[in-house]
Amino acid sequence: MKPLRYLFAAFAAFFLSAAAFAADPTGTWKWTQPGRGDRPAIEQTLKLELKDGQLTGTLLGFETPMGKVPDTSISDATFKDDAVAFSITREFNGNKRVSKYQGKLEGDTLKGSVERSGRDGDIQKNDWIATRAK
Repeated sequence: MKPLRYLFAAFAAFFLSAAAFAADPTGTWKWTQPGRGDRPAIEQTLKLELKDGQLTGTLLGFETPMGKVPDTSISDATFKDDAVAFSITREFNGNKRVSKYQGKLEGDTLKGSVERSGRDGDIQKNDWIATRAK
């Protein structure tokens, strides 16, 4: 029976160590979003937390020449197989704009795309690369 106990202990140690090295998007992420037209680029900061399998987070607000954009909670957030997906809904002058982010976690980088509706209702899709802040 002792060999079975050792085998079980070896399997348990392997699975516990694999879980310890599982990818985790928790942290502060930063990227630069190009400005529209001749407007300057915007530095974006996103705080993510993965707890008990649930992904939550907040896209921090920023100052613009037209005023402050407030912090916004993410919605529809998922994290599975190193893939992150979430939506951000912001309101401007009574109009809601939804941006849908998706990306693949690779160490301290999230690479993917963001899809949002434009002013005329057309869909814009851009690459998105965020780096975890140290």
